[in-house]
Amino acid sequence: MNPSSPSRLRRILSPGSYPEHLRIGAILRKETTGGIMLMVAALVAIIWANSPAADSYFALRDLRIGPASLHLDLSLGAWAADGLLAVFFFLVGLELKHEFVAGDLRNPQRAMVPVVAAAGGVIVPALIYAAINWGQGETLRGWAIPTATDIAFAVAVLAIIGSHLPSPLRIFLLTLAVVDDLIAITIIALFYTESVNVVALGLFLVPVALYGVLVQTRPRWFAERPWTPWLVLLPIAVVAWALLHEAGIHATIAGVVLGFLVPVRRKDLDAGEGHGLAMTFEHAYRPLSTGFAVPVFAFFSAGVAVGGLDGLVEAVTSPVALGIIVGLVLGKPIGIVASTFLLTRFTRATLDPALRWGDMAGVGVLAGIGFTVSLLVGELSFGLGSDHNDAAKVGVLLASVLAAILAAGILVPSNRRHRAVALAEARDSDADGVPDAFDTAPQDPTRH
Repeated sequence: MNPSSPSRLRRILSPGSYPEHLRIGAILRKETTGGIMLMVAALVAIIWANSPAADSYFALRDLRIGPASLHLDLSLGAWAADGLLAVFFFLVGLELKHEFVAGDLRNPQRAMVPVVAAAGGVIVPALIYAAINWGQGETLRGWAIPTATDIAFAVAVLAIIGSHLPSPLRIFLLTLAVVDDLIAITIIALFYTESVNVVALGLFLVPVALYGVLVQTRPRWFAERPWTPWLVLLPIAVVAWALLHEAGIHATIAGVVLGFLVPVRRKDLDAGEGHGLAMTFEHAYRPLSTGFAVPVFAFFSAGVAVGGLDGLVEAVTSPVALGIIVGLVLGKPIGIVASTFLLTRFTRATLDPALRWGDMAGVGVLAGIGFTVSLLVGELSFGLGSDHNDAAKVGVLLASVLAAILAAGILVPSNRRHRAVALAEARDSDADGVPDAFDTAPQDPTRH
């Protein structure tokens, strides 16, 4: 048989295991609610920042609180970016560890697709931004702004326009965004750290080690007593966060580090207890992230005074905003689709028959919604309140809206076509509790 014949080709984005389908579905529902709250918070901030009461918004954002002796006399905007987003990145750490330890992505062949797609979706927008801002001096520092995908915002839009899209496509978007966040975290750590306090960084490892020992050796204790993480682990996490902040590294990275330490598998609990501690924490803290931390950050970060139509035109036509808009709206889908297409060609794989490359293009455009992390990188690049940062905010906001509109134009027709596929996917003809579409998917006997 010809080795390139369809029967010998490996399929990508085919249905995975049913437990993973259910878990991802639950996460998507929660992120949808958080995305709506995020959009409302951002809209309130934009209206307030351009109203007659704009001075009160900026006064609130710039209000400084905290002990100066510990170098923690930060503005409320900085507390939201450095402090509250650590909760969001803690969830990112939990999700990443679960995916690569117990999720479908522990299989290198399945992990390769979103990882390669995420890499393409980072490299191309960064190159586009750099090309537009080449020779502009300070503005080139914002090259990483259009590299991020906002999970909550993108998922909320997907829930509205793509209720019948196949689950592998939804899972692909979520895992792509999570890997994207990991790349963004790495970029923040490597390129936005100007100087490092080695002593504080060394001390940071002490609470991290203590945290790791506790969650690894006492998982049942923290799982069965909901108050113990708040009384025992939270103070340790706060100390770790403060020491990393003192070290000069963006403190949200502490959330990722601590998330990586939490055990995932059920064997970490007594037999029959159910899921590992990572999923227990995910259920407990995701509402805090999606319902409070991220919307509050969006409220303090999205507010920008555009100064009327003239000011808006000036901001949009600046190299910073243009680089962000073109990078997110065009660079993201080009990078994601092109890298995935090349992967299929070099690995002799094929897209699952239930999907089309147009569906991938729609998800690629949707990934151009780069709200939360893009705003954070903009602040790190140019500083809160600077003209370049205001232009970056305008670029991120407009790009996110454009990406959502373009994705709707692509995915709404696909959604109608996939309605029948979604009904077939839910069919359980043998009444075994697992839809027929997943009966033939590879199952892991260690999953639960």
